[in-house]
Amino acid sequence: MEDTVIQAEGLTKIYRMGEVEVQALRGISLDVKRGEAVAIMGPSGSGKSTLMSILGCLDRPSGGEYILDGEEVAGLTDDQLASIRNRKIGFVFQSFNLLQRTSALANVELPMSYSDQANDGRERAVAALRAVGLESRMKHRPAELSGGEQQRVAVARALVNEPAILMADEPTGNLDSKVGQEIMDLLFKLNRERNTTLLIITHDQRIASQAQRTIRIRDGLLEENIQ
Repeated sequence: MEDTVIQAEGLTKIYRMGEVEVQALRGISLDVKRGEAVAIMGPSGSGKSTLMSILGCLDRPSGGEYILDGEEVAGLTDDQLASIRNRKIGFVFQSFNLLQRTSALANVELPMSYSDQANDGRERAVAALRAVGLESRMKHRPAELSGGEQQRVAVARALVNEPAILMADEPTGNLDSKVGQEIMDLLFKLNRERNTTLLIITHDQRIASQAQRTIRIRDGLLEENIQ
């Protein structure tokens, strides 16, 4: 489907710990359209982070099919997964994951060092920081920035390679409610203006209610599939 950026069919994930098998995903099928904003919710241990890891090409499924922006990725090698991840996905995490000894600008430039877009890297990084309202703070290190500013740097870093999908895992978890809402307003604004697909893992119903659609997971299944 031309307007579908994520097509997953029957995804399973089994973790083996000695002789014990834990089935984290038990056959999840879903489609996400290009430009859609989708929230993923579920209790702890439901499988939502495992699903995000597979959709984000940080891990591979034990079974099932996954087509990301037209490419079949379920059977790719680690190097191939890293390549498609860098080209097509931007990540925003709860803990910011910034390099503390480098500037905001250098943090945003980092993903381009692993891609073929490094030639105009400085210009692209500046543009990404401008897009999140931090052009005047680009020379500051993370310790010199507030929590909200650090998360904006993380958003700029996620944007710099112009990914098809932004994936945000509890992006407001370390922020107070006011700053957290500012970050969500920014993510939804980028989703609307750039038509970038947005997937958000959240425990916050207020955040989920702002997405176009909510996917609920329980015990490794889409909740609507549970009898």
